[in-house]
Amino acid sequence: MTMGEVCCQRIHELCDERNISLNKLSIICGITQSTLSNITSGRSKNPTVATIKKICDGLDMTLVEFFDTDLFNTLDQEIK
Repeated sequence: MTMGEVCCQRIHELCDERNISLNKLSIICGITQSTLSNITSGRSKNPTVATIKKICDGLDMTLVEFFDTDLFNTLDQEIK
């Protein structure tokens, strides 16, 4: 899996845990629906840390909590 795919999967997982839609997430995070849609659909291959931080802030969690999941341990090596 790539970083973009794992971030997408993690965002969906967090929304499911909190029972919120992606639209609601974009509102509480203060990011545009199109930005979130690009990340969660895979059009954005490498979401920025700043955008992930906004998502974390909206979900009242730290970056460490966002990345502290087995999903990120399965990342493919991106430097080849």
